[in-house]
Formats: sequence, structure tokens, C-alpha cells
Amino acid sequence: MHRLTDFITAKKTSWIVLVIAVAVSAAIFALGSGSTGESSPGVGLPDSAESAQVAALQADLPAADATSALLVFARDGDELTEADIAAITANAQSLADESADGFVPPPTVSEDGTTAVVVVPLDIIDDVTEQADRAAQLREIANADLPDGLEALLTGPEGFAVDVAAVFKGADFTLLLTTVIVVAVLLLITYRSPWLWLVPLAVVGLADGLAGIVATRIAAAAGITLDASVTGILSVLVFGAGTNYALLLIARYRDELRLVADRRVAMAQALRGAGPAIIASGSTVVLSLLTLLFAQLTGNRALGLACAAGVVVAMLFALFVLPAALVLFGRGLFWPYVPRFGSENTAHRGVWFRLGTAVSRRPVAVAIVGVLLLGGLAVAGVPQIKVGLAQTERFTSVPEAVVGQELVAGAFSAGSGSPVVVIANASSADRVAAEAENVDGVVSATVGESTGEITQVDVVLDAAAETEESFAAVTDLRAALHDVDGADALVGGLDAQTLDVNAAQQADQNLLIPLILALVFLVLVLLLRSIVAPVLLLLTVVASFFGSLGASWLLFESVFGFPAIDTNVILFSFLFLVALGVDYNIFLVTRAREEAVQHGTKTGMIRALSSTGGVITSAGILLAAVFAVLGVLPLITLTQIGIIVCIGVLLDTLLVRTVLVPALAFIAGERFWWPSKLHAPAHLAPESAAPESAASARPAK
Repeated sequence: MHRLTDFITAKKTSWIVLVIAVAVSAAIFALGSGSTGESSPGVGLPDSAESAQVAALQADLPAADATSALLVFARDGDELTEADIAAITANAQSLADESADGFVPPPTVSEDGTTAVVVVPLDIIDDVTEQADRAAQLREIANADLPDGLEALLTGPEGFAVDVAAVFKGADFTLLLTTVIVVAVLLLITYRSPWLWLVPLAVVGLADGLAGIVATRIAAAAGITLDASVTGILSVLVFGAGTNYALLLIARYRDELRLVADRRVAMAQALRGAGPAIIASGSTVVLSLLTLLFAQLTGNRALGLACAAGVVVAMLFALFVLPAALVLFGRGLFWPYVPRFGSENTAHRGVWFRLGTAVSRRPVAVAIVGVLLLGGLAVAGVPQIKVGLAQTERFTSVPEAVVGQELVAGAFSAGSGSPVVVIANASSADRVAAEAENVDGVVSATVGESTGEITQVDVVLDAAAETEESFAAVTDLRAALHDVDGADALVGGLDAQTLDVNAAQQADQNLLIPLILALVFLVLVLLLRSIVAPVLLLLTVVASFFGSLGASWLLFESVFGFPAIDTNVILFSFLFLVALGVDYNIFLVTRAREEAVQHGTKTGMIRALSSTGGVITSAGILLAAVFAVLGVLPLITLTQIGIIVCIGVLLDTLLVRTVLVPALAFIAGERFWWPSKLHAPAHLAPESAAPESAASARPAK
């Protein structure tokens, strides 16, 4: 450890670290990510899911390479006039040039006469830009020369695909720019220096750029394609975690500059002091993210793999590149608050020292208040949580496809816009259709395309898509059609797919949450060589998660008007909050253990809180703000994750780490470290003191 830290910080070798970092970075940027264009999120169901099997069998049907666009014509709820119908029919004929087979069926008018639908068969286009251009052409033709007040809206599979892609068009740049601005402002406020903040921002920014390329390459090697939602979360996580590590290292460096004359020796000692905490913290996050590789849903695995790679990159830059970059500059980098050699560290008589002392006097009362506050937030919100957003509910701003779908659902059979797809043996197709029509909630069942071996049956429900009623109908359909002898019927389509995604997400959640807790506990045990402290720390983080979940739901329901939280929000929020929340406890408790060696648990915890209070609070506020940046994208899932993590990190930073953990440590006393006995870390051992003391006598630089 000494040789490595000396190599990173020494005058003759620190530049080698920077040259290697620049060379490797340039090579990776030159290589590129290998991805082509932007993409929208996929479902990622396992092949064993029934709806996935239906989608695979549909690939053998004659229209497998085709999709369709629904153009919905309406005028503010009023009935369509004869002139309206004539204009719609004329435009439908004009749309034939865009159709896959050169023909567009005449418009279908609803029974109440308020809405007309034109179905345009289309070839499947993979390129997002070409797809958007075609959608713009369809809209232009459909709206040409319409009577005043009549409007055409694009919806259906094509409409939703285009609108979802539009949500993420340019998302990386918007998210990155907003994140950089937020981080820059908060670093400037934290350091109160006109230039110190530039060094960590530049290092973390470079790490973020590399992380995106590395994560995309690693995911591609594993056969996984990253979509814009994953890369957005990756960027936020790298900036948040990387800046946190930078804040911790620079704070320790500032302390050492007051004790050591030579800035390079000070950085080496700071790296030896903060390095283990950064490694433990980063390892906890990485291991927690890698548990997602056991998930059923490809989207979950993609997020885990990409973000784990990103955190590793952030950790490496914080431990190697940032120290080497900081020691290039003298103490003036901290101007106007320059830490002078021999100056007093006022932290041990500041606000955090007074807070720690106050908590130590009444730890039981403080612990009870903290637990009641977290428990109250959890009880107030968690029992009322509704899980599951429909396709039309996932946008913070309502896109055209959603408006069109709602018009179709209101004027026709609610499920006509997204019929259930049944695939059965061709010889049994008629029996399957007849059996389907006998199921409650089914309006009609129509035999469709066939290969001679398998046939598609389109089933229209009377319930709107992705509702409890439609899910119940799909469940009943599966039960009834699976019993049709010799049919081998499988039920798919949008409702069935959503039902399967919900089931897979619940299975992932049930598997991964206990696994994440076990891994975090193991890391804490190995780091602290204790049982009591890890148990207490893990309990506080879990309590913080439920408190933030409850508080967030109250906001979602009363302020934002969200109907529910998306199915993957709980798992992702739990993952980030537990892994990142433990970070702050690791930063505090590792310092407390170091201080307790010489001063005992009570005084050691007060001194640790005094030393780390400012930096951890700054890190927590910064991380909370960075995750809140996810709200700039008009996708409710990312907004919800951002808000839950933001509130949770603030609770961890301002309540759990500030008062609850110290209170529990004061109550437990020396038993907090059971069963281990405290002993001095290697870099504080007597044999290492002499060289550092000699180095301290060097002239200040």
C-alpha cells in the first residue's frame, strides 16, 4: 500500500500515472462504443415467458416483417360530419403510397360517430431516424386539407415506438449537461474556491465518458444492448459516486496538509486513509449491481452490468488519477481557504463536534426519535403504494400516441387498440377462437394469419389495455385455452407481455433484495471485522429506504399525480439506496474505528463525526441533486427513481449518518465492534511513524 500510494503521489512518478491515464483514455475514445444510433428501452423477457414464445412464433407468420400505424381522427368529442368522413377517406387513399402493400383499408368509424381510425400497414424499420421521418410523413399526409377542428393523431405500435424513441432523442446530452452544471455549482459551493472544483470535475467527467464506452463494450460482449435509459442512469451514477469519492479524498487531503509539510506526502497519507473506505464503498456498490446478473429481465441485467463497470471506472479514477492530478498543484489550489502546515483543524470544535457531543449525552432518546421518524414516513406511504404503470401512463408529458390511444379506447371497444394475440395449431384455430369468445371480458376472437402449421387468433377485450380487468381476462384466457386439447395455444400481446413482465420483475425483486442485503452485510463484516456494527448499519439503511419510499409515494400521489410507480422502480431504488447509503456509513464508521483505537468508541465516534460531517453532508447533498437530475427526462420511471434515491440519500446523510448511527454506537459502546478488538491500522503503527515525521519536516510546497 505504501509503495503504491508513493508511486501515485511522488514527484518523479505521479506524472507517469497521468500519462498512462491519458493514453488509455485516448485509446478507448478512439475505439468508441461500437453502438449505432439511439435506441428505446426494450422489454427483455426471458424466452420461457409465454408472451415471449408468442412473439417468437409470430416471426414465422407471413406478416412477421410488418407493423402498423393507427391514425385516429377526431374533433373535440363532437360527431364527425360527412365532410369530415370524405376528407378522412381521401387522406386514407393518399396514405397508400406509404403502405407496405400499397393499400390502406377505408376508415372505421365508431358507433357514436366521434372517432375514425385508419390502419396503415408498414414495413418494420430498425433505424430510429428513418422511423421518425416516416412517422412525420404519415402525420403530414393524414392532416392534409382536413376541415377546421378535425385532427389526425398517430398511435398504435408505430406511434408508440416513435414517441418513446423521441423521449430519449438527445437524452444523453441533456442529462450530461444538466448533471455537469449541478455538480459544478455544488462543488463550487462546497470548496468556495474559484479553481479547486475544476480538478475533480474534469477527472470525474473523463471517467464518465470512458464509463459509457467501457460499459457498452462489455454489455455487447455479453450479448446485451444498452438503451438510453440505462446509459442515463449510468452517467448519473458515475458522476454521483465519482464526485463522492473525490470529496472524501480531498477532505482527507486537506486534513493531512495541516499535519504534513510536503503536499505529496500529505496526499500519500490521505490516500492510505481514505483509500480503504473508497474501495469498500465502491466494492459494495459494484457487488450489489452485479447481483442483477441473476435477474430474469434483460433490462435488469443490462443495468447491473453497465453500472458496475461504470463504478469501477469511477473508483479507479478517484484512487489513481485524481491524487496524481491534485499533487501537480501547490496548496494555493485551495485558495482562499488554504490549509497551512501546523494550522489548527477547527473541525473538532465545530458544529459537527457539538452535534456529536449532544447526541452522546442522550443517545437512547435520539435513536428513538430517529426510528420513529423513519417508521412514520414508511407507515404513512408504503401501505398505500400502487405498483404498475400502463404504457399510456409512463410519460410526464403526454405524447401524441397516448392521446390517440385514449381516443380509441373511449370510442371503440376499450381493448381494440391492443388485441390479445393467441398462437395455436392451425387445425385447432376455430376451436380456440370459439373457446376464447366464451371467456368473460372477451368481445371477439378472429382467426387470422396462418403458416399452415400455426395460426394467429386476434382477441379483443372489453377492458382497456394494461388494467387489472385486462390482466384478469388474459389470465382466464390462458387457463381456458391451455385446456383446448391438441391446440398448444399460447397467449401473448401487450397485456400478456405486461403481465409477464410484472411477474418476472416480482421474481427478480424477491431474489435480488435478500442477495443484495447479504452481500452488503458481508462487505461490512470484512471491512469492520465486526458483527454488531454491520447489523446496525444495515438496519438503518433499510429503515431509510422504507422511509424514503413512503415519503416519495406521498409526493407522487399528492404533488405529481402519478397513478402508480413502475414495476422496476422499487428494485432499482432499493439497490441504489442500500449500496450508496452504506457508503456514508462506511465513510463514517471506518474513520470512527480509526479514531477509536486511540480515543475509545464514544470519543472516536464524536471525532469521526467532526472530521467527516462536512464532507459527507456535502457528498450526500450532491448525490441527491445528481439523481434528481433524472427528472429532466419525460419518463416517469426515471423521475420516480431519481426522487426516491434523492430523498433516501438526504435521509441517510442528514438523519441516519448524522445522528442515528452515532446514537446506536454510543448505546452499544465497545460492543459496537464485537467480536473484534480494536488495533491500530498499519499506517499508524509505530514503525511507520518515523519516516512520516521526518517527511513532515520538509519545507512546505
